[in-house]
Amino acid sequence: MWNRLIKNEKGFTGLEAAIVLIAFVVVAAVFSYVMLGAGFYTTQKSQEVVHTGVAQASSSLAPSGDVIVKATNAGDTAESITFYVTNTAGGTDVDLDKTIITYTDKDEAETQEYGAGANGWVYTGVISNTAVADNLLSKGEKYKIVMTLGTTFGADSLPGINEQIKVEVKPPEGAVLSITRTLPAALTSDNYYPVY
Repeated sequence: MWNRLIKNEKGFTGLEAAIVLIAFVVVAAVFSYVMLGAGFYTTQKSQEVVHTGVAQASSSLAPSGDVIVKATNAGDTAESITFYVTNTAGGTDVDLDKTIITYTDKDEAETQEYGAGANGWVYTGVISNTAVADNLLSKGEKYKIVMTLGTTFGADSLPGINEQIKVEVKPPEGAVLSITRTLPAALTSDNYYPVY
């Protein structure tokens, strides 16, 4: 009788099969959990990349109004450039204290950070949502930027008549606002001229 019990392995075969099946199910569950977790992580990172790319590709600044140059005392050259900027529809706030401006003409290119006028350009709130103008250009606001060329901004020579100038406003985030204009055919001493 003892020999019959030892040789009859039908119960053990079923038990072994059940253990192997449970092991396969557990391994498959753990593997699928790991794969789903990696997929969710990848999807989240891809979504963050898309949102960051859209924020950086879309400009938060738009020109508002004319670009105006002021002639020097001697005439024939421009000593300052004035233009207005506003926030684009749906654009994020722009910190003007962290904005960089690049000036280019036929002779040179100069880049300056904001330095409260010490680096050649200042901003003033024209339309501001707060009682005290701050450094953030927000929705519905309009700021005037005045660039003083020459030694303050770092330009060695001033732009002359019929010369093309280019101003690039580079906010800390978002695309660059590029303004290209041509000076008029004549500049009279200390007069202001809109340029197109």
